[in-house]
Amino acid sequence: MTSFLSFSAISAHPPAFSGASYRSRSLSPRLFKSCVKCTYAEGGISNDSWSAPIDVVADVKSERVVVLGGNGFVGSAICKAAISDGIEVISVSRSGRPNFQDSWLDQVTWVTGDVFYLNWDEVLLGATAVVSTIGGFGNEEQMKRINGEANVIAVNAAKDFGVPKFVLITVHDYNLPPFILSSGYFTGKRNAEAELLSKYPTSGVVLRPGFIYGKRKVNGIEVPLDLVGEPLDKIYESAESFIRPLRSLPASDLLLAPPVNVNDLALAVINAIKDDDFFGIFTIEQIKEAAAKLRA
Repeated sequence: MTSFLSFSAISAHPPAFSGASYRSRSLSPRLFKSCVKCTYAEGGISNDSWSAPIDVVADVKSERVVVLGGNGFVGSAICKAAISDGIEVISVSRSGRPNFQDSWLDQVTWVTGDVFYLNWDEVLLGATAVVSTIGGFGNEEQMKRINGEANVIAVNAAKDFGVPKFVLITVHDYNLPPFILSSGYFTGKRNAEAELLSKYPTSGVVLRPGFIYGKRKVNGIEVPLDLVGEPLDKIYESAESFIRPLRSLPASDLLLAPPVNVNDLALAVINAIKDDDFFGIFTIEQIKEAAAKLRA
């Protein structure tokens, strides 16, 4: 359930990258935004140098993240988690700032824009990561455009501007038969994944959640998806040993894939942003593990 923003293509087959990957850590340059305040203690000053001690308080943000679709259900959770972690956040969406109130909203830079017509230099300069939650439904062509082409454009723009990391939220395949996976919805998402992993082979991250639950706000009204998702999550956890063998059956995951808390998905994204060894394709279980790692 990714956020609906607006929106080159490959075959419908999944990319060759089949799972999460790890590599030895390498240091890459980061851009730092610093705000430094100096307080001078009382003391004399010689002609040659300062003799007074200086207290320096610095607010340094080492990460600058651009969230595409940042005002949606998933995107806003990612923005909130990033702000809580001290990360500078820029959200890009067609409708700009969300229409609900929360204290963290003022700490995000809200940009109104369409990925097909966006001036990327206005948002990507200095970015250390891009997170895309772009996706949606419609007819076949619309779904290919929204889920595929929009993300491909974003991936290539980020690569052109030298952004070192890209995180893409897509979807679990639910063990669906090939004729369904060849639909515009899944084809678009897998095309975007393939483009990302070809352009970012050692730093691109694909997260494939299933049903995402949490408190979703629609036109200022709270929709408590957690009332359904949270009990289901607990049931799946308690019956995992029984359910897991059944998940190999065709289309079984439509009923048996565990749901993902939107806050866990957001924490997995933050983990991906901060950990240079975190790249590849991540399943539902691996998303939960990544969230638990950051929470710990």
